[in-house]
Amino acid sequence: MLYNFLVPFADDFIIFNLFRYLTFRAGGAIMTALIICFLIGPGMIRWLKSKQTGGQPLREIGPDHLSKAGTPTMGGLMILVSAGISVLLWANLASPFVWIVVGVIAAFGLIGFADDYAKLTRRSHNGVSGKMRLFLECAAALLAVLAYLYFTKDSQSMGLAIPFVKGYLLPLGFLFIPLAILVIVGASNSVNLTDGLDGLAIVPVMIAAACFGIICYLAGNAVYAPYLGIHLVPGAGELAIICGALIGAGMGFLWFNAPPAAVFMGDTGSLSMGAALGVIAVIVKHELVLGIIGGLFVLETVSVIVQVASFKLTGKRVFAMAPLHHHFEKKGWSEPTIVIRFWIIAVILALIGLSTLKLR
Repeated sequence: MLYNFLVPFADDFIIFNLFRYLTFRAGGAIMTALIICFLIGPGMIRWLKSKQTGGQPLREIGPDHLSKAGTPTMGGLMILVSAGISVLLWANLASPFVWIVVGVIAAFGLIGFADDYAKLTRRSHNGVSGKMRLFLECAAALLAVLAYLYFTKDSQSMGLAIPFVKGYLLPLGFLFIPLAILVIVGASNSVNLTDGLDGLAIVPVMIAAACFGIICYLAGNAVYAPYLGIHLVPGAGELAIICGALIGAGMGFLWFNAPPAAVFMGDTGSLSMGAALGVIAVIVKHELVLGIIGGLFVLETVSVIVQVASFKLTGKRVFAMAPLHHHFEKKGWSEPTIVIRFWIIAVILALIGLSTLKLR
């Protein structure tokens, strides 16, 4: 909004020229989202507590988290509100890519909200049925992919970039559509599975958002993209503003989610944040790199798949409990130890993912 209103006056007022720079607006988006989250956080937590008798329902099996009883959920609303306002203020609202990502965040946020609400009203760990939730997620992802293909001017929009390979996109044709849906839905649910301990999911989300903010800036730049040998996606740089807003909102949320958490993210936040990373990766043609940068989310998801498959096929469990963070809880690791070590893993994987920009 500020970009659209102020840049036309940049020739008359030189200070408005700052709004032409993605780096300035990304920094502004970070600080704006952070401040808004700080301001609305206490009031929203009080409101959520007043509406949620008993807080988020906890599993009757698994690690003992009785100390967390009564903690409200749906804290993802803080992230959505603060990031949403920040994006509206700092992004170029004429960019279709911005609205595609915002639409995905809103759609998955609503799905997560419905799931959280169902859990609260039923006082059960089970919310919306898995099949219904998956159907809604796939429908939202399909609309986003179709919108991307409609608005993009890229002749290779249905290609798949291969990490460490310079200047080549694997042509997938219409197979790109189901792959893109898988990336968006998979990223969304992977973050959701990781969100099981205080602060565990939000920091890796911020790390991934920071990495993709850099990738968006470079992929949308006609000078840097050819120099690095990555695929040029005109207009993708604007998505760095959204990544900045997610970072700022994430930092603000972490202030209240740090152990002992005053509020949980809930599916409202985890599904929308994961989907945001997924659709951004699709637009900038770094779908496989997301699997590296978000490798922690992949590990958590794989642990669940392996656990379920092993139990159904052999009747035995590979892990003491899945997802993976609960396995280490069962092994006696303290919650802060698990969280901080997982953060370290997320940083290492992010650095490996960023290295694909140059190692080609």
